[in-house]
Amino acid sequence: MLRMVSVFILSLGMLFIFACSPGNLTKPDRPNIVFILVDDMGWSDIGCYGGEIQTPNIDRLGYNGVRFTRFYNTSKCFPSRACLLTGTYAQLNGNHNRFGELQNAITLGEALKLAGYRTLAVGKHHGTENLFHRGFDHYYGLRDGAANHFNPGYQRPDEPVPAQKRKRPFCFDDRIEYPYTPGDEDYYSTDAYTDWALDLIDRYKNEPNPYFLYLAYQAPHDPLQAWPEDIAKYRGKYKAGYEAIAMARYQRQIDMGLLSSKKAPRSTPTYREWTALSELEKDDQDLRMAVYAAMMDRVDQNIGRLLAKIEELGESENTLILFASDNGSSAEVVKIGDGPIGTVGRWASLGQDWANVGNTPFRLYKNYSYEGGICTPLVAHWPGGIKTPGRVSEFQGHFIDVMPTLLELANVDYPDRYGDRKIVPLSGISFASVFKGAVPSRAQPIFWEWRHGTAILHDGWKLVRKEDQWELFRIDEDWTETENLFETEPEVAARLKEKHAAWLEECAALSSQYGSLQ
Repeated sequence: MLRMVSVFILSLGMLFIFACSPGNLTKPDRPNIVFILVDDMGWSDIGCYGGEIQTPNIDRLGYNGVRFTRFYNTSKCFPSRACLLTGTYAQLNGNHNRFGELQNAITLGEALKLAGYRTLAVGKHHGTENLFHRGFDHYYGLRDGAANHFNPGYQRPDEPVPAQKRKRPFCFDDRIEYPYTPGDEDYYSTDAYTDWALDLIDRYKNEPNPYFLYLAYQAPHDPLQAWPEDIAKYRGKYKAGYEAIAMARYQRQIDMGLLSSKKAPRSTPTYREWTALSELEKDDQDLRMAVYAAMMDRVDQNIGRLLAKIEELGESENTLILFASDNGSSAEVVKIGDGPIGTVGRWASLGQDWANVGNTPFRLYKNYSYEGGICTPLVAHWPGGIKTPGRVSEFQGHFIDVMPTLLELANVDYPDRYGDRKIVPLSGISFASVFKGAVPSRAQPIFWEWRHGTAILHDGWKLVRKEDQWELFRIDEDWTETENLFETEPEVAARLKEKHAAWLEECAALSSQYGSLQ
C-alpha cells in the first residue's frame, strides 16, 4: 500500500513538472501576445495621446490598459525593428548602419517558439531575411523598405502606373514574390495585412498553446495613400493650421493627465506660420494631413477587426496587446508620380511642418535623437494581467526591453546558445512588473547612435547630439528638452560622453566575439 501511495505521489509530481515546463504551458497559463507596430506615426497622432484622428479602438486599448510616456525606439525604422525583434541594440545585431541579417542574436519568433508559442508574423520586416526562416511558423509581408500601399508591384490593367521608389520582395512563408503584384484590385496594405493575420489566428484557434502575433503595418509611412471615403472624413479639417492643431493636441494631453505643463512645456515649434502660406499651399497641406489621418483611421478600423476576432474566440481576457510606433513622425520628403495625392499613382510625403505637429509636444522628428524622433506612444492592454487599468506609466523603457518582458511572461529563459550558435546577451530589462503597478529600476543607461543623432539617457540626465552640436537636459524635469545645460554642467556632459563612447567600444568588442558586424 505504501509503495502504491509513493508511486501515485511520484506520478503526480512528474505530471506537475511536465505541465509546468515551458513547452507545455497552455493558454490559461500564459497570455497570447500581439505586438502591433505602425510606421512613422507621431507621438500625438492617436486619440489617447491627444490627437484628433478617429482611433476609438486604439483608444480603448489605451484607456483600459497602460499608456507609456517615456518609452523609446531608435528614431529610424530598421534599427528599431531589429531592437524589437532581438532584444539587443542594433549595434550588436548588425543593423545600426544599414538593414540586413539579424546577426549574433535570436528573434522573438525563435525565443517564443522555445516556450511552445505558435509564432506568426505579418507585415513589414525591413530586413534582408525571410522571418519564416527566423523562428516564425508563418510570415506574410513586405520583407524590406517602403512600398506602394495600393500596388507594390507591376502595373495592372486599367490602372495608373504605381508610384514606386523601387519594387520590393514580399514573403509568403518560404515563397518570395519579387515584386508582388496583388491580384485583388481592392488590395490596400493595411487591409491585406489584417486579412492575413486574421486568417492565421483563425487557423490555429483550436490549439492548446498560446500564440505570438507580430503585426507590423506599413502605415502611415509614405506614400500618402488612402481610400477616398477615409480621406473625405478629414478633408478641410486641417485648414485651421499647424498651431491650432498642435495647441489643441497639447491641451488634450494636459487635460487627460498624460503630461504636466511643468515637466513638459511645449517645445518651440519649427513649422511655418500658417498665415504666410498661399491658399493653394494651405489646400495642399490640408490634403496631405487629411490623407495621413485617413491612413491612421484605417489602421484603427483594422485593429477593431482584430479585436473582434480575439473577442469572438473568447481570448480577450488573456491576450496581451502592445501597440507602438517604430519612430517619430517623419520629415523626409519623396516625390514620385504625377497622380493626385492619396492615389496609387502618386508618392507624396507629409513633410516637416506636419511632422513637427505630429510629435507634439516634443522637438524634431524621425532620424534625430531628440524626443520627437525617439519617443514612442506605447500602449499595453491585458484585462487578465494589468492591475488598475487606465494608468499612465513613466517607466523609461526601450524596444530592447520587449524581448526580456515577453520571455518573462512566457516563462522561458533566454538561452546562451541557439542551435550551434552562441548569441549575445540581451541588452534590455523586463518591464513586466509595470503591469502589476511597479516601476522597475534601471541601473544601466539607454543609448542611441543613428546617423544624425547620438544620445544617452542616465540618472535623470540626457545628453544628445545633432550633427556636431551637443545639448544636455535634466530630462526627468524637462521632458521636452527646453533648457540646455551643456555649458553649465560640463562635468555631467563629460561623464555621459565617456559612458557613450565606452558603450560603443563594448558593442564592438562583444560583437567581435560572436561574428563581425557588417
